[in-house]
This record gives sequence, structure tokens and C-alpha cells, in this order.
Amino acid sequence: MEYTKLGNTDITVSKICVGCMSFGKAGTMHDWTLDETATESVVRHALDLGINFFDTANGYSAGTSEEYLGRALQKNTQREKVVIASKVYFNPGRLSRAAIHREIDGTLQRLGTDYLDLYIIHRFDYETPVEETMEALNDLVQAGKVRALGASAMYGYQFYNMQLAAKEHGWAQFQAMENHYNLLYREDERELIPICKQMGVSLMPYSPLAAGHLARPTWNGDTCRSKTDRVAMGKYDRTEEQDMKIVARVAELAERYGVKMQQIALAWHWAKGVASPIVGATKSAYLDDAAGTLAVRLTEEDVAYLEEPYVPHRIVGAIDHNPAEGVMLLDEIVTIRKKGIGLLETDALLCVM
Repeated sequence: MEYTKLGNTDITVSKICVGCMSFGKAGTMHDWTLDETATESVVRHALDLGINFFDTANGYSAGTSEEYLGRALQKNTQREKVVIASKVYFNPGRLSRAAIHREIDGTLQRLGTDYLDLYIIHRFDYETPVEETMEALNDLVQAGKVRALGASAMYGYQFYNMQLAAKEHGWAQFQAMENHYNLLYREDERELIPICKQMGVSLMPYSPLAAGHLARPTWNGDTCRSKTDRVAMGKYDRTEEQDMKIVARVAELAERYGVKMQQIALAWHWAKGVASPIVGATKSAYLDDAAGTLAVRLTEEDVAYLEEPYVPHRIVGAIDHNPAEGVMLLDEIVTIRKKGIGLLETDALLCVM
């Protein structure tokens, strides 16, 4: 395993982060999440591979993701040997001072720890003043409940303004950005990613394999997740025709290098300066593949070849308003596949990423 520092901190993280949206009680969020026994098996294997970085959220599977992860880590390692990240926003009060102070205590209790290494705001809050949010987050750092702060998918100007507010008041600034970024979605290269690099903020993107589309030569797969993950369908299905050109090039390079497609897709992230892509694993073998990717080195020509077919996409990740209270609304699905009978129109999807 290889490691890197998180932002401008002394926190050392593995260059692979385990995405814990895959963990939790099935049916509370997704149908394909792992139960507690299976979660522990995957977590134990990650630790055996030298992976020390785990990312969860207070809203994942109604809090059971944090619970399963916490108990798995307690049984298999020492707290100081791992880096745990969790998130706040999809909760009553969003990013208000009261909500942040309330939600961190719930997260710590579910994880069974007295501190969090990285606390991430899950989205931008359009109703709470930026200064209120940043001061509340700083309070947690000063209290020792949180070691470092991070942000997730938002617009570049929003991230910049939050960082500026923290800097002007001498408060803790964000050290990591968890954004939507992969070969099929590169819109953040316009503003957000350059701002992060300018500020020394580490990139830890979610969905690095585009929900599996970059791991197979065909658009659809046979797994439970590929058949039931309506969030992924909403994010990617509308651009299938254009994006399959990129998928084909990933498959071509994988064959040329004698590696798996997902390893080419992950190697692209490190070639682009990503610190630790978040890999969601429902099987231990997926982590083996990810770890093996560290030996794959893409040339500048490879990167350019993979990127050349890309066309602009609609924004997926950053939101332009707060969803209604109690609703975890991220992406509006326009199509959904059903047992080979084609594409059907559907309503907005209620879910969190």
C-alpha cells in the first residue's frame, strides 16, 4: 500500500479509501448494502491490505453504516491506526450550528469513538450563513472531536467563499474535497479542482469507477447493484451513447497493459493528482483489484487518449438549492431500466450519495 498526507495536515491516509455507503441495513437506503457480518469481512480485508482510510456518513443506511463500520474496526484494529471520515448535511437543520453540534455526537456514538479524523460537509447549505457553519466546525476541532475538515460536491465559488471565511476569522479550513469525479464526469476540472489544488486541498473523489461503468466493456452489468441502483442510473444513463466511447478506450488500454478495466480507471485518478479515490466494495476482491492498481502507471499519452472523447455533462453532485426537510434528494432520474423492457420515465429519486 502507498500513503499520502491529507491536505496540509499530518494525517497519513492510504491512497485508497473504502467507501462505506456499501455497508448498512439493506432497504434503509439501498437494496444491495452489506449486513454487519459481511461488512466486517470487507473491513478486515481492507486492513490486511494496508488500507487505513474509511469514509461513511450520518445518512448512510439510516446510520447503520456508521454502526457497522465502528464495530468492525473495534474488533480488528486499534483506533489510532485508522482514519475515519464521516459527513453532515442530510439531517434536520443542515449545517446550522445546532445541527452540527448535535450530529457529530450522534456520529461519534454510532462509530464508538470519541473523535473523528475527518468531518465532511455533505453539500452546501443555502439557508445557513457560511460563517455560522465554519465557526461551528471550528468549534469541533477546538474541542478535539474532529481532527480535520472536508467538503463534498459543491460549486467552486461556494467552496472558495467558505475557505475565505475560515481564513479571515482564523478558523480551521477544509483539507479535503470529496467530489464527483471520474473519466465519465469531469465537470469539476473547470473550477472546483483548480481551487482545491491552489489551496493544497486533497482530492478524495467518490464514484471513481462511475458506478461500475468503467469496470466492464458493456454498459449494463449482472450484479444486484447494477440492476437496482437507481441513483447510478440517474447519474449516468442519459449519456450512455457518448460515454461508451470512453469505456471502449478504457477496455482497449486494459487489454494492452494486461490489467483490469477498473485498474486503468483508478490509475487515471492518481495520474490526475488525486490523493485517495473512494472505492465502494461489496466484495473483498474489489479491494484487491484497487490495491493492484498502484503498480499501474499511465503515460501522458494514455491519459490524453482516455480523455479525448469527453463531452460536457450536466452537473451531477453539486446542488442549486436545499432539498425539502427530511428529503435526501440529489439527482433527478429521467430513465430507469426494468428487466430488459426498455427505458421508463420516473420521478425524482430520494437518496443520498
